[in-house]
Amino acid sequence: MTPSHPQDVAPRTTWTAPPGRAPLSSRLMRATWRGLPARRYDVGWEPGLVVPAADGSPLITDHYFPRGRGDFPTVMVRSPYGRGLPWSPMYGVLLAEQGFHVILQSCRGTGGSGGAFDLWRNEAADGQATVAWLRDRPWFDGRLGTAGPSYLGYTQWALALDPPPELRAMAVQVGLHDPHALFHPHGAPRLEDTLAIGVGMTYQHRGITPFLRATLRLRRHLPDITRKLPLREAVRPVLGDETPWFDEVLSRPDAADPYWEGASTAAAADRATVPVCLVSGWHDILLDQTVEQYDRLRRAGCDTSLLIGPWTHTSALQRGWPDVFADTLAWLRAHLCDDPSGLRPTRVRVHTGGRDAGWRDLDDWPASPAGEHWFPAPGGRLTAEEPASPGPLASFRHDPADPTPSVGGQLLSPSAGARDNTALEAREDVLTFTGPPLTEPLEILGPVSARLRVSTDTGHADVFARLCDVDAAGRSTNVCDGLVRLDPRREDPSEATVPMSSTAHRFAAGHRVRLQISGGAHPRFARNTGTGEPVLDATALAPVRITLHAPSALILPRAGATGPGGSPADGSAAPYGPDGARE
Repeated sequence: MTPSHPQDVAPRTTWTAPPGRAPLSSRLMRATWRGLPARRYDVGWEPGLVVPAADGSPLITDHYFPRGRGDFPTVMVRSPYGRGLPWSPMYGVLLAEQGFHVILQSCRGTGGSGGAFDLWRNEAADGQATVAWLRDRPWFDGRLGTAGPSYLGYTQWALALDPPPELRAMAVQVGLHDPHALFHPHGAPRLEDTLAIGVGMTYQHRGITPFLRATLRLRRHLPDITRKLPLREAVRPVLGDETPWFDEVLSRPDAADPYWEGASTAAAADRATVPVCLVSGWHDILLDQTVEQYDRLRRAGCDTSLLIGPWTHTSALQRGWPDVFADTLAWLRAHLCDDPSGLRPTRVRVHTGGRDAGWRDLDDWPASPAGEHWFPAPGGRLTAEEPASPGPLASFRHDPADPTPSVGGQLLSPSAGARDNTALEAREDVLTFTGPPLTEPLEILGPVSARLRVSTDTGHADVFARLCDVDAAGRSTNVCDGLVRLDPRREDPSEATVPMSSTAHRFAAGHRVRLQISGGAHPRFARNTGTGEPVLDATALAPVRITLHAPSALILPRAGATGPGGSPADGSAAPYGPDGARE
């Protein structure tokens, strides 16, 4: 077994750094960033190294390194999106100038690497093969970390399923661990983002110009593409025939389908011992997965930290990058260089939204805090009093030929995030229930959900629920939301729980809490055609009438409230013990 501490590593052969500098484009982008730590070392670059994959396919790898004397730890970054912008400056240059060797590798079948790309089946084995290759490098001193966002986070979790002894730290930013949950959250296909992911997989490693052209083409044609039937044929002009996985992932909504076997790497967090730094944003498409990762790691007793900012999936790596990089760098230094001086004083740091927005440090993240119930009532009211008797509250007709549009929220596109919902809420197919003006601020912290009793006239329907903050002028801004696809076999009416993601938000005095309900959010989610046909092959549309019944409830995790068993819901709860219970 290869030793994991540098003092135990066998003497290495002398390594002479090659003369190459980092790519000019990467150096120019680095020069535009502000708020990042000062450079410690000049950066060298060794491009185009060939690393044998598990099956022998060549994995093209670039090596960035600090030009200085002494031993430096290594950070491995594995990507299906190429090795150029923005990954080269963000990871290769920035980490190397702080005193790390960095290997930036194109996953199998992408960016010039050999073999065929697969969404998950090769990453664990190819990560292990890359570590085996590292052991023979004269500059590798036995200290290894990993870093990267999104699918680059998935490659980290795949390696952590059987962590090599050299692995000492992971930095997973807006990261993925369960592909099925990404493409089919709560049973509804995530359409717009799946198309965007397909464009990224196909074009990003070809250079910035082809990628931007493809992205703009998708944005321009998105309304037409997502309304045509059948959907399988409508996407061809954008994706061509180069992403067969698009058909595969959207045609298999059931997580129990054999196609998804081995896709989730959640087990890596369940038994993790390698310290993990997690980063996400309130409007990140992978927020729920990040929160789940944190909860699993805490239950395993693993050293972990969590940073959640006011970001989307992409803005976390743009305007949020100084905070994200600082958190990542401090974590890697603490666990690879035995320098904890830059670590935050608390395990969790979150940005609280609302008029009095700001950062908040917490001892822990509330997994299941007490829920404060708000009840939809006749007349579009939202009250603290549970209705005295059951019965219909309101109904609307959802027509998939004119689907309820998506506005903001968790998306990859620039339209993600908090947006004005006034026009959306004026539609006849959107219900709103609004509380009275608050006499004092209301702060919520944790997972939000809606427990709704609904009935339909056809059985085929989706339910979209959204929490909004309504200011004194009447402007309604989305905070968090969720969508579930109803099971047509259920009893009618029946209770449907809509997980609405997690948040930290402060409703100011004078503002009002609003629950918004509709039958979809298109094209963020593929529309429910109302016929029960498979989403890719449906050729007909059928309207559905959806009725909301009492008692239904919006469940808000009020900060400072007492959770189940008396545990505080403000993040100060004791850590999990080895059996998963709080100590």
